[in-house]
Amino acid sequence: MLATNIANADTPGYKAKDIDFASALKTAKSHQQGGNSMVRTNSKHIAGGSKEVGGSEMFRNANQPDTGDGNSVDIQVERNLYAQNAMEYQASLQFLSGRFKGLKKALGSQG
Repeated sequence: MLATNIANADTPGYKAKDIDFASALKTAKSHQQGGNSMVRTNSKHIAGGSKEVGGSEMFRNANQPDTGDGNSVDIQVERNLYAQNAMEYQASLQFLSGRFKGLKKALGSQG
């Protein structure tokens, strides 16, 4: 959504979107536990689990006054959120990589 907001920063009438992560996670967990199936629009599509979280997309309140074109994207806010998201993602990958290295080391020392 952040990338979509950044891409539409100059689109007249575009409203910045956001997601309620807690609600989306709760919905995804309930679908996962309930055993879901993907809706196919063509018989040639491969059947699989659904990724749809539904109902969690929202519009972000504007932090700046309307510029006259109805666009509510604040590019500085979007870039900062995008950078924060990228850093959190990298940190989680480094943490996970460290955990795998530790497990490999532990398994290797017993063999």
